[in-house]
Amino acid sequence: MCPSGFRNFLLLAYSLLFAGLSAVPQSFSPSLRSWSGAACRLSRAESERRCRAPGQPPGSPLCHGRGRCDCGVCICHVTEPGTYFGPLCECHEWVCETYDGSTCAGTCHCGRCKCDNSDGNGLVYGKFCECDDRECIDDETEEICGGHGKCYCGNCYCEAGWHGDKCEFQCDITPWESKRRCTSPDGKICSNRGTCVCGECSCHDVDPTGDWGDIHGDTCECDERDCRAVYDRYSDDFCSGHGQCNCGRCDCKVGWYGKKCEHPRSCMLSTEESLKKCQGSSDLPCSGRGKCECGKCTCYPPGDRRVYGKTCECDDRHCEDLEGIICGGHGTCSCGRCICEKGWFGKLCQHPRKCNMTEEQSKSLCESADGILCSGKGSCHCGRCICSAEEWYISGEFCDCDDRDCDKHDGLICTGNGICSCGNCECWDGWNGNACEIWLGTEYS
Repeated sequence: MCPSGFRNFLLLAYSLLFAGLSAVPQSFSPSLRSWSGAACRLSRAESERRCRAPGQPPGSPLCHGRGRCDCGVCICHVTEPGTYFGPLCECHEWVCETYDGSTCAGTCHCGRCKCDNSDGNGLVYGKFCECDDRECIDDETEEICGGHGKCYCGNCYCEAGWHGDKCEFQCDITPWESKRRCTSPDGKICSNRGTCVCGECSCHDVDPTGDWGDIHGDTCECDERDCRAVYDRYSDDFCSGHGQCNCGRCDCKVGWYGKKCEHPRSCMLSTEESLKKCQGSSDLPCSGRGKCECGKCTCYPPGDRRVYGKTCECDDRHCEDLEGIICGGHGTCSCGRCICEKGWFGKLCQHPRKCNMTEEQSKSLCESADGILCSGKGSCHCGRCICSAEEWYISGEFCDCDDRDCDKHDGLICTGNGICSCGNCECWDGWNGNACEIWLGTEYS
């Protein structure tokens, strides 16, 4: 028999050890059972609470629906093409958000990009690891932007008096003199249409087709785009073909007048009356798709039967997807809107009403990288997200895009010459530019 003093010591040590193990957090304890095969020491409600994502109400899927709950611990399923993991099976490493058409430039971990910074300098960063400040390092000095600027996402922004891709060149005039030379008559640097480099303005020319830039002048004060009509801004038809453009202002030929020489003097209507007839219910004359002369619209581009109507209000190009298929091949187009065949629905008749998937299979295809169904901004149907109709600007495969980010020109998204796709303009044939505002096709006859 053990002496009573030694027995008391063992009891005290056992009590302290048991108390210490009880205080170990769940994440460090493989099980809350006393031994293998024993009953769980947690209540069912407490066990399920620990297996449920924070903020999720009772009854919601345990372990994100990707595993089973064993005494407060998630045992994740193993599925192809990868493995679910994480304390609540919230991670699936083969899914990561994309940037510029490709998955993150680093390593995808639990739906997030981990950038490759093996040297520990942190020069590669960004949500998609899309920023690489190593591009800013000067080869000669090995300094960021030559020590004369700051680097933002791989681009150098130089201090006053320095210029070049890596701020390697110094101006021969003072920054104040450089600013004075670049200041336009309205007091703006290069008229807010260019960049000042050592006292000279480099104008932002958005039209690569002309012999000289649409924006020109010593301080970029002239903008020839102001001489072009909305419908035809990038053909060579300045001032509606009835005048000459002089530093952004139209000098009209005899018999024509108006800001862009669009109104014939022989017309019995005033300019205001003519525009009112051409405008209809749109904010722009001829819906921004045609030429208004004496109250009548001529739709553009000429010969394109997809744009029509009294005020050019119908544009059947809106019924086409990026591959040019009309209404997904499951409907007909009427004045820019799809009328779907029986059994199909959606803006482009792209969704079948019948589905051969189970609800679980469908939902698994609608989950975004963070595990949320359609980014919380739509509903899932047959493995595809249907974005909320109340928020017209929400789009994308997982309703994760905001089409309000698409560039506008003359108040029109993508200038009416393309489709807004996940915040970027996809231009129709013949058009180019961030807002599809540049015409690169053949000249109108």
